[in-house]
Amino acid sequence: MTLIAGRPRNDREQKDQRQVKVLQSFPSPRPHSNPYTELLSRSLRELPGVTVVNFSWAEALMGRYDVFHVHWPEILVDGRSPAKKSVRQLLTVMLLVKLCCKAIPVVRTVHNVGLPEGISRREKFLLHVIERRTALCIRLNSQTEVSRRLPVVTVPHGDYRSWYAQHPTRRAVPGQFGYVGLVRRYKGVESLVGAFVAAAGDHPQLTLRVGGRPSTAALAATIEDLAGDDPRVELDLRQLSDGELVDIVTSSELVVLPYRFMHNSAGALTVLSLGRPVLMPDNEVNRCLREEVGPGWVYLYRGDLASETLVGALQSVRSDVRSPEPDLSNRGWDETGRLHLDAYRRVLS
Repeated sequence: MTLIAGRPRNDREQKDQRQVKVLQSFPSPRPHSNPYTELLSRSLRELPGVTVVNFSWAEALMGRYDVFHVHWPEILVDGRSPAKKSVRQLLTVMLLVKLCCKAIPVVRTVHNVGLPEGISRREKFLLHVIERRTALCIRLNSQTEVSRRLPVVTVPHGDYRSWYAQHPTRRAVPGQFGYVGLVRRYKGVESLVGAFVAAAGDHPQLTLRVGGRPSTAALAATIEDLAGDDPRVELDLRQLSDGELVDIVTSSELVVLPYRFMHNSAGALTVLSLGRPVLMPDNEVNRCLREEVGPGWVYLYRGDLASETLVGALQSVRSDVRSPEPDLSNRGWDETGRLHLDAYRRVLS
């Protein structure tokens, strides 16, 4: 009688079961670390067969690892001063030489659809070299376009329910709009404040809470000028703690993300993970998210954000029927970790 369970494994099976050591391009957790990277790291560390190493230049250049997983490659070549930037770019060249000589495959998660604005030709060159060294791309939604020459794996962005679960929530304040997140030009916070001030004149019961650190002092001044001395607008223009973020989101009847450009939005998943409806620009990615999570959770608008849009969306939030919480069942981190490990083994095989 043949014992099937005891048969020798072939070479492919042995490769699929071997321990994989992956160097992630993000460092060890710090205060205000990106929850996405920390949750991804945790999901992988809970799996057998994979060892996760956080990024340092010493580890990248001197350590031993099987796969290099890069998330935001522009961070590798950037610095807070010209001197630091030059040093990092030299180190990036050394890293690329090592990856080539050791035949270490690169996996890249496509968080952004294009190169950052305002970068130098040297930075663009290095980012293109990293792209050419990439063996496989991971995208967060099926609408992200990547190079046709590369194999692609779609791994949906995980939810944040476990990340914020330890923080107390609040009952939604009727008529309160909210915004949380970094305040940058492309995120359109100025348009939200302007539209709200215009709407609040005819609807004095409305309020707005904005929390997040502006990218420049000039942007902060613009937002403060738009708000003026309106007591219905509360601005907290600084880096928020997780508890403060939860407070603003859950106390809002509707959270508004008025981005001028939006593709992968961790902000939308933050709001939905905390059980609040969100208003966002209309595009294909956001339409798919609306279908995924169920009716009454994602509201979309076209064109510039107007006061009528805010008031109309709030009325819809109050009249629409929705489930007790959005459907985020396809965004669990257990599956996210498994799909990443499959991707690492794929490039090694």
